[in-house]
Amino acid sequence: MTQTGSLAELGMTPEQIGYFDTFPAWADAAWALGVWGALLGSILLLLRRKLAFAAFAVATVGLIATTYFELVVSQIPDSLQNPLLMAAIWISTLFSLWYSRWMSAAGVLR
Repeated sequence: MTQTGSLAELGMTPEQIGYFDTFPAWADAAWALGVWGALLGSILLLLRRKLAFAAFAVATVGLIATTYFELVVSQIPDSLQNPLLMAAIWISTLFSLWYSRWMSAAGVLR
């Protein structure tokens, strides 16, 4: 929704929408790496392909850059801060990276 400009439909305030509208291109690119890398990694994992690890590695790089932007570069409005959600994203991404590596080493992925 942040990429399609439909945030008002979600009930976001002008301050929240303004925050997303000010993302620099590199932050949008990092977000895209994280999202699409995780999606591709999940699909590859379901298909039992070794490339799942590489896709999850790309997703992890995207997550690192996105987190850097959110915590260091930008000023997140209080209404958008959600440490539990951030922790859940980190845990699921790192677990997926580890799991894909483990399954690859075990010979499950081809």
